[in-house]
Amino acid sequence: MMTSQNFGFGTQIRKSPYFDATVRWGATGFSVYNHMYIPRDFGDPQQNFWNLVNTAILCDVAVERQVEITGPDAARFTQMLTPRDLSGMAVGQCKYVLITNADGGILNDPIALRLAEDTFWLSLADSDILLWAQGLAVHSGLDVRIREPDVSPLQLQGPNSRRIMQALFGDGILDLRYFWLRELELDGIPLVVSRTGWSSELGYEFYLRDETRGDELWEKIMAAGAAYGLQPGHTSTIRRIEAGMLSYHADMDAQTNPFELGLGRLVNLDTDAEFIGKAALERIRDEGISRKQVGLVIGGEPLTGPNTVFWPVTKDGARIGKVTSAVYSPRLQRNIALALIAAEDAVLGDAVEVVSDAEELRAEIVDRPFYDPKKSLAQDAVRVA
Repeated sequence: MMTSQNFGFGTQIRKSPYFDATVRWGATGFSVYNHMYIPRDFGDPQQNFWNLVNTAILCDVAVERQVEITGPDAARFTQMLTPRDLSGMAVGQCKYVLITNADGGILNDPIALRLAEDTFWLSLADSDILLWAQGLAVHSGLDVRIREPDVSPLQLQGPNSRRIMQALFGDGILDLRYFWLRELELDGIPLVVSRTGWSSELGYEFYLRDETRGDELWEKIMAAGAAYGLQPGHTSTIRRIEAGMLSYHADMDAQTNPFELGLGRLVNLDTDAEFIGKAALERIRDEGISRKQVGLVIGGEPLTGPNTVFWPVTKDGARIGKVTSAVYSPRLQRNIALALIAAEDAVLGDAVEVVSDAEELRAEIVDRPFYDPKKSLAQDAVRVA
């Protein structure tokens, strides 16, 4: 029998409050993200994908650590971190933001949550923004406190997630809007609940504010979801590539700027706000980009798993870029990928080659996302069951 004791690199890699529950419910493989274990294997990844898109899955994403910014100057400091204009961000609202360095490179792409006028959370991808923010605060001259709060997210995602939420919280949860949050209790368990998630499906995230009750929370959600086909699961590489969702360290890093990724909408250069990287991003906007992210449909047999290295992309024998994320989509019945290539070669419909494990495969440049480009599934209007 697999137990939590079968996993471990020592105490320097933290376990989430849901770790034992995920092992009990079938997790057999983990990776490390933000210095924590994250479940990556509950069996067949294609079945995990179908569970997500047909019913619902519950995922331990406690690795999405929070940077909490509080104090009289919290709003000003949070704005200093990101090129996205936060001036109209209301209490209770969430926004997808980029954190950039002085060169305009991307350091992280968190969800920002505004819990109060003077309190923000940044729900992080895999990089040490807590240290970045604390270092900046020291010399900022602003009255802020930067810390990691003791909260851990769980992700409930899939078309049946709203019915499960209704079973847990009653009809009052039905009017929680996309990218908004609410502070709630579930049988005395203190939570922040947001209508967000890393899946592009209808979904919610639970931020647990009492780490001693993680096992209890997991079991309550699984019990409520039993009638709706809820399964334990992990974040789906298939679904996130279908949606064109980016993974830090794979599709972007500190050497990648927002304009290369088509994320110019998250860069508001015409505001009076000063933020780190503003001058560099203005220069990049004016001079143009040399690389551009594209979608690829790759020929050949179905990929047996995601790429584990950056595959070269070539055209007429010359290297023009790299595949950053690739996978086989059983729904689309195609190998799909995100790639970063020379901007002059980023022509929709053009043929290129992908060198995969010493095998050269033909590919076609296509637009992305590959499925549900308007995110209508995640933004689905309220339907009372």
